[in-house]
Amino acid sequence: MRRVRRSARLTATAVVALACTVAGCSSTKSGGDDGGSGSGSGGKVVVGLVTKTNSNPYFVKLRESAKAQADKRGAKLIALAGKFDGDNQGQVDAINNLVAQKVTGILITPSSSKGVLGAIAAARSKGVLVIALDTATEPADAVDATFATDNEDAGVKQGAYVKAALGQADPKVVLLDGTPGSTVDDLRHNGFLEGFGIAEKSPAVKGTAVTNGDQSKAQTAMENLLQREPGVNAVYTINEPAAAGAAQAVGTRKGVVVGSIDGSCTGVRNVAAGKFAATVMQFPQKMAAMGVDAVADYAKDDTKKPEGFVDTGSELITDKQVGSVASKDTAWGLKNCWG
Repeated sequence: MRRVRRSARLTATAVVALACTVAGCSSTKSGGDDGGSGSGSGGKVVVGLVTKTNSNPYFVKLRESAKAQADKRGAKLIALAGKFDGDNQGQVDAINNLVAQKVTGILITPSSSKGVLGAIAAARSKGVLVIALDTATEPADAVDATFATDNEDAGVKQGAYVKAALGQADPKVVLLDGTPGSTVDDLRHNGFLEGFGIAEKSPAVKGTAVTNGDQSKAQTAMENLLQREPGVNAVYTINEPAAAGAAQAVGTRKGVVVGSIDGSCTGVRNVAAGKFAATVMQFPQKMAAMGVDAVADYAKDDTKKPEGFVDTGSELITDKQVGSVASKDTAWGLKNCWG
């Protein structure tokens, strides 16, 4: 019986050896299940990127910048996204997918500031560095660090400009918001009200609408708001696609000041063409490059772990400077759009 058992063990060993010869076997370090090993790409630093969508030009630029910086640093980028703005489950699935691929770090623009916290916590528990780009989580310390625009300040800049551009006109304001539950949406919305100098329930606010940052939804929403309040003369928009939709609905109406936030080259051209009055430029290329660098640096030296909030800056872009509101013109904007 002992001889039979010994023979069986030898046969099993031979099978394993043959399998390793055919497929290749690698040893696993203790804790090899943590996502920080980068072992999913032959030891190369692997950076995961999760954006809100693949279609919004802002996130396209952010992804392109992350890829360029990853190539520069000799790292591998795996980019995933939700199917639409607000697709929280899609982002959760993307995080889990990246952890399974043993990424070193994950850069994420969360659609919901609270909805991805469980997946982020699970990733961090496996040693994955997680950095929020553009959109903070709630609470902010759910991630290791955040590289983003100060979105409240960007909203303040939009609001201050739109109010100044109205001059002495009695304000009749509508608010085209993004996605409920997004920190970015709340900060920009509240910042606009602060910059404009009105409260949420002010009689000057004639209506609000959720647009998810989508041009067609924003156009429909603006058309409906104009039917209810034809005298609207000030429009807050969450981003430039929403501003483009609002501008399409406004058409040739005179005296309507549309403000926005993003700073894409397309958006700057729309400002130059007079489709909207101003936009607040962000710098997603900077966010993405900084995020990739942080993951690559951490992979080499874990004492270089990023933390806290890093403001990547913003600039108001307009060709119609008003009052004391600081701004850059569209010529500057076109040279620096999304830099």
